[in-house]
Amino acid sequence: MSQTTVDRPVDTETPTTVHAADPKGRSITRIVVAAGFALIVAVLLLLIFTGSSEESSRITIGFSLNSFFLWLGAMNPLVQIPVILAVFGLVVGIILVLIEYAPRPGRGYFIMRLVACLVIPVLAFLLLRPYANAVLYVVAIALLVGALLFFADFRSRQGAGYLFQLILFMAPASIMLALGLIYPAIATIFKSFYDKTGDEFVGLENYFWVFTNPTGTASVVNTILWALLAPTISVAIGLAYAVFIDRARGEKVLKVLVFMPVAISFVGAGIIWKFMYDARQGEQVGLLNAIVTAFGGDPVQWLAIKPVVNTLMLLVVFIWTQTGFAMVILSAAIKAVPTEQLEAAQLDGTNAWQRFRNVTVPGIRSSLIVVLTTITIASLKVYDIVAVMTGGRDDTTVLGFEMVNQQQRFQSYGHSSALAVVLFLFVLPLIIYNARSMAKQREIR
Repeated sequence: MSQTTVDRPVDTETPTTVHAADPKGRSITRIVVAAGFALIVAVLLLLIFTGSSEESSRITIGFSLNSFFLWLGAMNPLVQIPVILAVFGLVVGIILVLIEYAPRPGRGYFIMRLVACLVIPVLAFLLLRPYANAVLYVVAIALLVGALLFFADFRSRQGAGYLFQLILFMAPASIMLALGLIYPAIATIFKSFYDKTGDEFVGLENYFWVFTNPTGTASVVNTILWALLAPTISVAIGLAYAVFIDRARGEKVLKVLVFMPVAISFVGAGIIWKFMYDARQGEQVGLLNAIVTAFGGDPVQWLAIKPVVNTLMLLVVFIWTQTGFAMVILSAAIKAVPTEQLEAAQLDGTNAWQRFRNVTVPGIRSSLIVVLTTITIASLKVYDIVAVMTGGRDDTTVLGFEMVNQQQRFQSYGHSSALAVVLFLFVLPLIIYNARSMAKQREIR
């Protein structure tokens, strides 16, 4: 039997062809992408520094997210839910359709990607309307972004459609991250160089206030004190507790007793301990002063003793809520240390302390770093305990509380922003250290 070969037509316009595979093509792609980004930045600077005109303010599509939410807010609450679900489903459906058909070959899919790259950014910018009086600039930026995306996708080494799919997957989370984190962070940094109203540029004056004004200085010093003592004491007590009750009789019950404060909010913990520290004339409600007066002493205003003592009293509350967290994590890490190593160390004649220092601690090092970092970050941004127990009085304020206090009570956006930036600078080394530790762990694996 003879076999015949059927020649199938080859689609010469298939977008799955890998582009920019040669070094020259990659160089051209890099140059075009760099030039495109430079052009986008230039138009963005023109948008920022060019004054608005009456003509540009009239250009609009007549619809925005703001008007949508105003329209939605006027509806009955029972109608709002299905409308939101329908809009959400429509957006998700469009994204899934584009992701599904993006890498397919053919002229129609090629046009679909081109239209999506140009239309979606324009609609997104016009719906958000970040600059209502400069819509022409916004449209220009959107078109440049779309064109650059389409070119980079078409020249992608993985084939046309790959980069388009990747960006569609990342776009929702990236937009939320940009609107909820990146933009507010940049805006806060800019506001820290302006006066309390945000109108007049004052340079570093707000930062001078943070480090020279008694209130600002107290917030910085107390925050450093919290960051040094809170994680150290919490981890030390939690580690000691985890070691001593490891495989002990009634271990589960003992762990539950220590872990229970973790389930209490900082506000609840603050109220509980405020009663513990309570001082009044006559019969004492607070436990500490009840003990003091029982031995013939006078009631003590624990939260008003300056300096440092009242801050230490607040630290006790935080440590009480975090010790259980440290204990649970470190106890699990201790149980994961291979028993063969401990037995080998015991055969070498080491005592319990030597085995703990030379075998257990190195084995739980990564867990120690995680717990220390987590508690340190929580101590740096503490707000609830200070707000509930002292309201920042008597030099107990911290950066997290004073940042909110300056903005809400004194309407000083400049001071509040400067405090937020200083707080970020305190947290930044921890972020860098953890990022480097994760990178090293990936290299080891």
